[in-house]
Amino acid sequence: MQKALRDAARRLADVSETPRLDAELLMAHALGVERQALLLDPSRFAVPEGFAALVERRMRREPVAYIVGHRDFWTIRLAVAPGLLIPRPDSETLIEAAVAYFGADAPRRILDLGSGPGTLLLAALAEWPEATGVGIDESATAVDWAVRNAADLAMDERARFRLGDWTSGLEGPFDLILCNPPYIADSEALMPDVVDHEPAGALFAGADGLDDYRRILPDLPRLLAPGGAAILEIGHRQLILVSELAEAAGFTARSRRDLGGRDRAVVLTRP
Repeated sequence: MQKALRDAARRLADVSETPRLDAELLMAHALGVERQALLLDPSRFAVPEGFAALVERRMRREPVAYIVGHRDFWTIRLAVAPGLLIPRPDSETLIEAAVAYFGADAPRRILDLGSGPGTLLLAALAEWPEATGVGIDESATAVDWAVRNAADLAMDERARFRLGDWTSGLEGPFDLILCNPPYIADSEALMPDVVDHEPAGALFAGADGLDDYRRILPDLPRLLAPGGAAILEIGHRQLILVSELAEAAGFTARSRRDLGGRDRAVVLTRP
């Protein structure tokens, strides 16, 4: 087992920044166990026949999340598949910022703009069991998977997902608005794992990466409840520009940094 993991990690080093982790996740998936069980006592297991095929898929730069069919995020597990933006640890910064903002209180009604497979809304609902929320996405595939994830997490009575074009047709107020819009400039180069597999519409946003912020921010004041917060993910070089757009819409903006110390979320409140 250890030799198989070492050999796989050595091969995956050519295509991945986390080759050992990838090998362990693929091995656990092939075995039908959690990675923690594999690490606790790898000698219990024989290398399964299907492991080599999974490694070959990863060697073709297919994302691990698509291969194993899920991604853990915050305190929940989300089913994912091709056509969906894969949840990323950096996006947990938005939930951390929300928890810090509300403290001992709790938002009652939550909006997730660009909800993908339900990532931010379902993570927030897991944090606040009395809250309800709405998720909006322009992709029918994303909405379908978000509905499935809500049911799998027993949140289908509290979460509603529907097709939509950002804030168009929505009525507030919402105590918490979460949004991870596309924010990558059209000319920016991305890893093949991302650009060749994940949906371009969830990644790219015009020449400067700000097209969707320009659409979203002016309409947020009418949707945000007094005392609430809107928290948007940003690229780590976009704080000043996004803050200027937010302030023009009447918000006070402050940054929340990710674990790497980079500006990752902008927290918007009314003065």
